[in-house]
Formats: sequence, C-alpha cells, structure tokens
Amino acid sequence: MNEFKTSTSEIVVAVDIGTTKVCAIAGRRNQYGKIEILGIGKVKSEGVNRGVVSNIDKTVKAIKDAVEIAEKSANVRFKKVHVGIAGQHIKSIHHHGILMREEGLEEISNADVEKLINDMYRLVLPPGDKILHVIPQEFTVDDEQDIQDPVGMSGVRLEANFHIITGQVTASRNILRCVEKVGLEVADITLEPIASAAAVLSEQEKEAGIALVDIGGGTTDITIFKDGIIRHTAVIPFGGNVITNDIKEGCTVMKEYAEKLKIRFGSALAEEIKDNRIITISGFRGREPKEISEKNLARIIQARVEEIFDYVLWEVRRSGFEGKLFGGIVITGGGSLLKNINLLSEFHTGMNTRIGIPTEHLAHKYDGMVDSPIYSTGVGLLINAIEHGKVTGHTEDINKPKDNQPRKEEEVMVGDDEFNLNQKQSGKWYENLFTYAKEFFEASPDSEF
Repeated sequence: MNEFKTSTSEIVVAVDIGTTKVCAIAGRRNQYGKIEILGIGKVKSEGVNRGVVSNIDKTVKAIKDAVEIAEKSANVRFKKVHVGIAGQHIKSIHHHGILMREEGLEEISNADVEKLINDMYRLVLPPGDKILHVIPQEFTVDDEQDIQDPVGMSGVRLEANFHIITGQVTASRNILRCVEKVGLEVADITLEPIASAAAVLSEQEKEAGIALVDIGGGTTDITIFKDGIIRHTAVIPFGGNVITNDIKEGCTVMKEYAEKLKIRFGSALAEEIKDNRIITISGFRGREPKEISEKNLARIIQARVEEIFDYVLWEVRRSGFEGKLFGGIVITGGGSLLKNINLLSEFHTGMNTRIGIPTEHLAHKYDGMVDSPIYSTGVGLLINAIEHGKVTGHTEDINKPKDNQPRKEEEVMVGDDEFNLNQKQSGKWYENLFTYAKEFFEASPDSEF
C-alpha cells in the first residue's frame, strides 16, 4: 500500500468566504489517496463585497452557521480552518532573484532555494500590502537555464524568476478577525484561484498550458499555467452579481427576481435560444405582471459575459502566453453554471473550453456531495491543506462541551417560486510555498475596520 502524508484519521477543514456564499467543508484522505468529504455547510453570504469583508457581524454569523452545519454532518467540532483570500486588492508582480554561493562544488540544497525564496519577502511594496505567495517560475544555475528543481546540482550562481502575489493587510486581517470571533483558529490563508486550480485542473492541463477562469459573485479570478507552473494571476473586479444587476436594470425588475431569472432561464448565448419563450413575473402589491422575452434576457447576459472574456483575453496577452495555452480555458465558480457559457467562451476567444467540476481528487461515493463548480474553491483549499501536510489538531469530539455553550440548531427555509412560464513537485522548499501567508499578515498591527 502507498504511504501518504495524511492518515485516514486526520480531518482537515476549509472555509470559503465568498461574496454570495460561505461554505465550510471537512474531509480527509483515505487509504487510496482520494479525498473523503465528511461534512458540508453552505449559507448565504451578506457581509462580503467583491471578495472583501464589508460587514464583520454578518460575515461572522455566516461563518458560524456554515461551520455548525458542517460540524453536524461530520459529527466533529472544528478547531482550526484553512481559509481562502480573493478580491480586487490582489495583485501580482514578477521579480528576478540571485544567490551567490561560496562553494560552487557543493550541491545546491533545499536551504539554498529557501534562502532565495525568503529574499523575495524583503521586496519594497506599496503601503498596506503584504506578500501572500512567492512562486518560483524557473531556475538558472550558472549558465544552465530553465531548471525546474535545482536541488542536487552544483554551481556558484543560483538565479530564479518569481511570480509574487500580494494582498492588502487590512483585507486579510478582517478575514482573520471574523474567523477568530467564531472561536476558530486560522491555520493558513491561500489565494482562492490557486485553491480552485488544485481542485479542477489535471497535471497534464497545467503542463500543456491552461487559463483557469473562476467566475464568482463579486470577482472573476484568472490563473494561467504553463509547463506545470503558475505563470500569471489576475482579478477582474466583477462577476455574477454584475450580471444580476444588468438584468435588474435591463428588465426593470427587483434584484431577487433578476437573480432567479439568471439562474432559471439565463443563457450566455442568445443565438442558442430557438423558441423565444415569454417569462412572466408576478407583480407586487397589486401591480400588473411583467413579461420578459427569453432571448432579450440572454442578450443582456451575453453582453456582460463577453466583457468578462475580453478581460480574460487581455490577461492572456499580458502574460505573454497567447497562442501557447494548448489546454484552452477551464471555467469554474458559480458563474460557470450559466447555460452555454462554454460555447460563448469558445466563440469569443477561439480557445477550447470546458467547465471545471471539483471531483477529480474525491473518493467516488463522495463526489456527488460537491459535484458543482461552486465548491471548487472549498475543495481546493482542502486538497492544498492535505497535500502539504497541514492537518494537525483541526478537530475534536463534538460531544465535548465548548465553553459550556451548546450550539443552537438552525433550519434553512427556501422561498416559494414566483415565476410562471408561458409557451414552455519535490523538495521541502516546494511544500513551504503556501504555508507562511498567515504569519506575514498577523505580523502587522491590527487596524479598525
């Protein structure tokens, strides 16, 4: 039997704090190397705007509710969680690092590589920013270039190109504060697009070249891979909520009706609407019902989705990998549930497109619990934590009292339908890449929200 870093008894907990939802997922690795999902809790998010906490109390309540639901499903009480970070404050830069070694005949060690990586954390950044991840692109040893892992080689001059991801200290501190107010400890913070990539992309796709487009409620995150390495990351400051607002304005309906129109009848490609059905929305307080053409609805949605893919194409060009991404595009996140969005992507970008569902690394009987793109980030956070061995002390027996306060059971109510339809890699240095973000953010003084 293969040996894995994580035994079947060690449970990991991930919390995805998004603009539209807060999702808590508990899982562990089984003896076959697959991930077992033990519990899921998902509630509506009302305190996050474009990936950034805008209301502490509402976010704390949403995290608490999601965690309680997941705890009851897994029958364990959580102590530590892995959380994601996103938002338009996330930026990326490229930098070149050099390390001169005193003894060129000795082999390059993990310590040498770690020292070169740690030097990147000394970069001067704009006030209020901190480095979240430092990701090596390729190494150069003396005159030998394009080396993926230099450990074991000999040389005097060790160089590397780095992709460095930064974020605002205040945004991270607010996430930490919300989780801590629930009574949980943050084990680490990971950039959400990196987590999503771990859940929906294969190693072959990363090697061939792929653009992951994670369309969330508040932002659209882009991550570009080539030769198995993250080459470029970017954040578009709008997502599914902007599409909802467009429907609200274009159809002159209430926001909750606009969201239901998008989910139930929306399409990203108007040409695919063959029979132009009429959607009737009941009026409120005695007003006349409103009728909306399905094709007009699709035209409103298509205009905004095309704008998103214009940004995607611009970021691909900016990355320098235009024409080199043989794997095409993978769309995930809640926005990928829009009907025909993969077809629109192919027509608009000229690149092969598929929808990314986070089931590749899951045990077979558990994939039905999270077989939707909305869970990509949560499952990816879980996978990253397990892969890098960050699992100690995350849970305890649910029957053990916590602060002598029993948790209250909640019920989730679903509203009535208000629509009628007429006419129907290896080495210690690599394992440490995603481990230290939390301590960098915690090192800064707290600020009032």
